[in-house]
Amino acid sequence: MSDQSETPLENEEAAVVEPAEPEGPVDEAREALLGRFVEALGDAVVDSHIVVDKDLWIRVSADAWHEAGEVARNQLQARYFGFLSAIDWMPSPFGRSMDSEVDRLLEVAAAETEEPDAAQASTNSEPDQGFEHGFAGGETRFQVFARVAHIGEQGSNWGVTLKVDVPDDTLALSTWTKVYAGADWHEREAHEMFGIDFTGHPALRNMYLPTGFEGHPLRKDFPLLARHVKPWPGIVDVEQMPTSDSDEAEDAGTKDAGPEEIGTAEGADA
Repeated sequence: MSDQSETPLENEEAAVVEPAEPEGPVDEAREALLGRFVEALGDAVVDSHIVVDKDLWIRVSADAWHEAGEVARNQLQARYFGFLSAIDWMPSPFGRSMDSEVDRLLEVAAAETEEPDAAQASTNSEPDQGFEHGFAGGETRFQVFARVAHIGEQGSNWGVTLKVDVPDDTLALSTWTKVYAGADWHEREAHEMFGIDFTGHPALRNMYLPTGFEGHPLRKDFPLLARHVKPWPGIVDVEQMPTSDSDEAEDAGTKDAGPEEIGTAEGADA
């Protein structure tokens, strides 16, 4: 008959699992702040990203956008409204035509250095159809993002960037004007420049463009005709300063003179 007296103890020791060590540094304050948003919004928190000791991004679902603002301001006391804006993640259908010539040359040179066959591909004007959505990801062409912060006693301040996918079929979100009055101007700008509607906004009127203007200038597919006629300058060509005939003669004499003659002339001037 075998001895079974040590089996339970061995099983207990085997059941003890050491907690996994976190990979890399941990930002406890921002992890806790993210946890409070998740607790309040639940599954409406779609994704998040933390840069340790720097910042926090939280992406929420479109139907919870207004609620996310209320949670930030009224529950977490983030009463400072920084800004609200939008972004079009679609690659420009005009390819690299909006870049300065120096950008093109640098890109081709880099491609030739890494892989000569890639140089030709880098000059292709066809845009990449994949969307890159930055921190906390995304699933739609347009996103709206806002910056809010809690300003309190020294050491207790924090900020967060909230972002949301704008539904492709409606291009509409609930307005934040009832939560943050300062969002009024920012939503009007996003509406005018990107064509995004903010349901419940008191007056989505144009601020920059004349009434009846067609199109939304900050969309990637809006043609900036001036940039096709004259490419974006980027690093502009610098013209030489005008010089007199005497300056040119002096420069020519210096180029023709040897080091000993230059040194003698400098000594004479001294």
